[in-house]
Amino acid sequence: GGWRRRVMLGRALLAQPDLLLLDEPTNHLDIEAITWLEDMMIEFAGALLFVSHDRAFVRRLATRIVELDRGQLRAWPGTYDDYVLQKRAALEVEAKHAALFDKKLAQEEVWIRKGVEARRTRNEGRVRALEQLRIQRRERRERIGQVDVRVQEAGPSGKLVFEAVDVSMAFGAATIIKGFTARIMRGDRIGIIGPNGCGKSTLIKLLIGDLTPTEGTIRRGTSLMPAYFDQQREQLDPSKSIMDNVTGGSGDTITIDGRSRHVSSYLRDFLFPPERLHAPVSMLSGGERNRLLLARLFAKPSNLLVMDEPTNDLDAETLDLLEEMVAEYAGTLLLVSHDRAFLDN
Repeated sequence: GGWRRRVMLGRALLAQPDLLLLDEPTNHLDIEAITWLEDMMIEFAGALLFVSHDRAFVRRLATRIVELDRGQLRAWPGTYDDYVLQKRAALEVEAKHAALFDKKLAQEEVWIRKGVEARRTRNEGRVRALEQLRIQRRERRERIGQVDVRVQEAGPSGKLVFEAVDVSMAFGAATIIKGFTARIMRGDRIGIIGPNGCGKSTLIKLLIGDLTPTEGTIRRGTSLMPAYFDQQREQLDPSKSIMDNVTGGSGDTITIDGRSRHVSSYLRDFLFPPERLHAPVSMLSGGERNRLLLARLFAKPSNLLVMDEPTNDLDAETLDLLEEMVAEYAGTLLLVSHDRAFLDN
């Protein structure tokens, strides 16, 4: 995938374009390839317009941010960090204006309901103004909301989580991992990086027991309760509904933090409205599938969080929230990622 993207870029640049359009160019690229792309784009003489949720990429390249929010396109001058500050201030102003507007509308609704007084005073201008207020309120589009990402933490695992001794893994004649020895202890927070296809996901699957090593031994600690985010999203059944993928088809309630909760309420935290719960997973976008996998993952307690490329296709706001949750996680963390900002934070 990474090499295909390089070839496509090479073909585009050969035409010496005045304007280069890139849609999520860093998805699935390894760090070396992303850095190569950034260097290439900095040297590009034309105009560059790109869609990206890779904050480090945007920080390095963008001199202006254009945001599409609730049908409105708005340009923000400066860097990504400038945009974050300006956007936060703009949302605070918007919330204040909305609160004042709603207060005025409520007062006018009280007045019109007096009925007799409104007709007697024949204040038709005020009645027309109220109709306009109602129209404006109907047309006001609320922000979609934020994902409410919370993880259920189980009791602590044993002090030793994994111990690998001289582990090797081969597929046919191809040796992917050779002579790997490591000890992972409770509370360790380990980022795993490397080029595309070098064996990062294979290493993860060996540790958690999805694969058996060709040579060597892996000892797993006691009381482990893993939550595994798979970058291929193979844990989701595309033929089943959104709801059934979370509940396993066993009713319409799940247990969160020891309390029974309706799955509709739980999935609303991940921005899935009730009317979509019976839609098949095959209809979801990449970002929606990622959110559903997070919902499925965090519906069960864990003390070992294993995340393989969790940030692909997630919007910047959901990324920030996921980041906060992972930062506060008390268990052991294994994270495969090419998202430099996510790893740093």
